[in-house]
Amino acid sequence: MYVTMVIATMLTTLVGSQAIESRVFPYQYREVVLPNGLQVILIPMPSQGLVSFYTIVRVGSRDEVEPGKSGFAHFFEHMMFRGTKKYPQNEYNRLMTRIGAKANAFTTDDLTAYHQTFAAEDLELVMELESDRFQNLQYSVQAFQTEAGAVHGEYRKSVTQPFFLLFEKLQDTAFDRHTYKHTTMGFEADIKAMPHAYQFSLEFFKRFYRPDNTALLLVGDIDPDATLKLIEKYYGNWQRGYAPPQVPTEPPQTAERTAEVAYPGKTLPILAIAYKGDAFDPANGDYVAALLLEELAFGTASPLYRKLIIQEQKVEMLAAHVPINRDPPLYTIVAMVKRAEDVSYVRDEIYRTLEQLQRHPPEAARLRDVKRRWRYSLLMELDAPDKVAGSLARIIAVGGG
Repeated sequence: MYVTMVIATMLTTLVGSQAIESRVFPYQYREVVLPNGLQVILIPMPSQGLVSFYTIVRVGSRDEVEPGKSGFAHFFEHMMFRGTKKYPQNEYNRLMTRIGAKANAFTTDDLTAYHQTFAAEDLELVMELESDRFQNLQYSVQAFQTEAGAVHGEYRKSVTQPFFLLFEKLQDTAFDRHTYKHTTMGFEADIKAMPHAYQFSLEFFKRFYRPDNTALLLVGDIDPDATLKLIEKYYGNWQRGYAPPQVPTEPPQTAERTAEVAYPGKTLPILAIAYKGDAFDPANGDYVAALLLEELAFGTASPLYRKLIIQEQKVEMLAAHVPINRDPPLYTIVAMVKRAEDVSYVRDEIYRTLEQLQRHPPEAARLRDVKRRWRYSLLMELDAPDKVAGSLARIIAVGGG
């Protein structure tokens, strides 16, 4: 199975031993691709009668290549709950509430995921509801415009948060052509224009919400054979037809770029330093090294963390993030600084830390400790159905197709 191979490869690279590969993923699994291209991943595990069901559509802000049409991947996160002819919105909600299903959705640069956790005895009902809305979603112009207004309201609420403004500006500054230039929310001008793009929304759904661009992930108290029969029953007639977008290639960056964001409210100064990194690839030693660098250079046990936060108390928060992305993203370091006059000092300390690691690799004992913590952290995400599914969703979307 691709997904477990990815985890095994990553942990093998982190820990440096092939011996862990055979026991990295403790559950049996089954992976099937239906004739219509739908990828199915089934992971039975002890779960006290619970099942987590993820529908992973490989569409995110990355795929929004049409000028003036950013934000539609996130928009459909909302619209997918609008119902169908067979199960209108209120009926869908009533049935999900009746069985106590915990349902939600999220959008990233590269995917939109819809997920539920529920009792195993309700699997067929949930599958019928989900397959119906993914194949037969319908909504009026009025419903579309209402939801577009709600999305703009969500954007206006988001811009009251300093971190949202910071990362919106960071992405816009870092990228010239690639669609990672905009956040999953989209550019505000595009969001404002959404109410006039009803026909485009229908085309967007028809293009991206196809079985050959989708994966189903079911984890928990399931019988793989019986579950696969249900999937074939409810999804087998879903017509393929995905047409991949032509995502622009980002040209090489030749000089440092800087930008400032004015925030009208009260906040401590926030410094973000980002580097163009590699796309997700667990077999790429540089990518895995960047994951280790998060902890080595900026984790709570790192010398820089102790210096800036504990000893000097100049920084309120220090963190780094290496994302799981299909295309080369930003590797980002963020520091919330207590006083504006210390921002330059903190920036220089971050640069100095990175330069030192380039010149002097970490001691073997320290590297072993970080690898051990990483391995433990990854394996701890495999003890419950929703955690297993949540941990695998991005990997499946980015590299599992």
